[in-house]
Amino acid sequence: MTDQHALHTDVAIIGAGPVGMALAVSLEGSGRRVLLLDARPPKAWASDPRALALAHGSRQLLERLQAWDAGAATAINEIHVSQRGGFGRTLLCADDYGTAALGYVMRYKDLAAALAARIAPEQLRCECTVEAIEATSGQATLTLSQQGATQRVTAGLVVHAEGTPASDPNVSVRDYRQHAIIAQVKPTAPHNHRAWERFTPDGPLALLPLGDDYSVVFTVPSEKVAALLELDDDDFLATLREQFGRRAGFVGTGARSSFPLALRVRSPIVQQRQIWIGNSAQTLHPVSGQGFNLGLRDAAELAAALLEEQGDCGDAATLTAYARGRQTDRRYSMGFTDGIVRLFSNDFAPLRCARGLGLLALDLAPPLRHFVAKRMIWGARAWP
Repeated sequence: MTDQHALHTDVAIIGAGPVGMALAVSLEGSGRRVLLLDARPPKAWASDPRALALAHGSRQLLERLQAWDAGAATAINEIHVSQRGGFGRTLLCADDYGTAALGYVMRYKDLAAALAARIAPEQLRCECTVEAIEATSGQATLTLSQQGATQRVTAGLVVHAEGTPASDPNVSVRDYRQHAIIAQVKPTAPHNHRAWERFTPDGPLALLPLGDDYSVVFTVPSEKVAALLELDDDDFLATLREQFGRRAGFVGTGARSSFPLALRVRSPIVQQRQIWIGNSAQTLHPVSGQGFNLGLRDAAELAAALLEEQGDCGDAATLTAYARGRQTDRRYSMGFTDGIVRLFSNDFAPLRCARGLGLLALDLAPPLRHFVAKRMIWGARAWP
């Protein structure tokens, strides 16, 4: 059965993940009709085991949306940064910045649930695939497929927020030839709200406090990932202890999973009556936890631009101005994470020495340390 009944909305958001939902909630009360489209079943996020690192600035944005679940968040009060096999370390502390925490760790499903509670049922269509988009100067037309039926939806603006982009000539890819192994491990001693960023020749290794445990993001070359996933729990924990030395101990681990790592950048992020935000605009390496926070700022600034534009929400000048305004934050975040990965994911002796000097300089020069920390907390809007 084919349904050709046309539906009109002002803003069609493809992807009902946290970034897409944050945009929809931000537009609440604006008078704009918003429709969220998602290919997944309802509440698919409820079984998502991932943890997200949220900057303090992201907490501020979510609080304004009344979507901050304080009970589900574990604060990061300190971040200890070091390298394996070399000197130098630095310590970032929340007390230096007048914030309750540098950031927080929260399960993806808990953040999604807090945002979903702010979405009206009529705003969301699940198990819905966008088969085609045609854009003209007057409107965009989406062809949807849902439960064997097709429907046309016209919109003033189409926002792509569906996640990591597939192969596309407008997306450039830098393959890091690395995988991230994700697990939750139990420490031998309380973590005291300290996160660890440990740089090894294989890649960055992060321990993020989550409840009483740590969420581990273990970066390794792609050729090593299968062997690490096949290790029994004791051998996997022994591998972690080897990377951290005496800094941290572990007594238990949960299930492990992995995903490949690459920098994917879409350019341009604006086309006629279409715009890309979050991971669909840029997918970053997880080092320093910048990706989701950048996507949330994308949503917040796009909402601000649409709220200021009282007329056509797909106005080309408005979208172009938004894209121009996001350049600094996007370039800084992408450059920062990409630079760290390339600088630290090796065991070249001269670079190891340079890294140690850099970490030492951060520790001994508060203005330099504050410059880095403030941009991790608030993004480029922390300038200067």
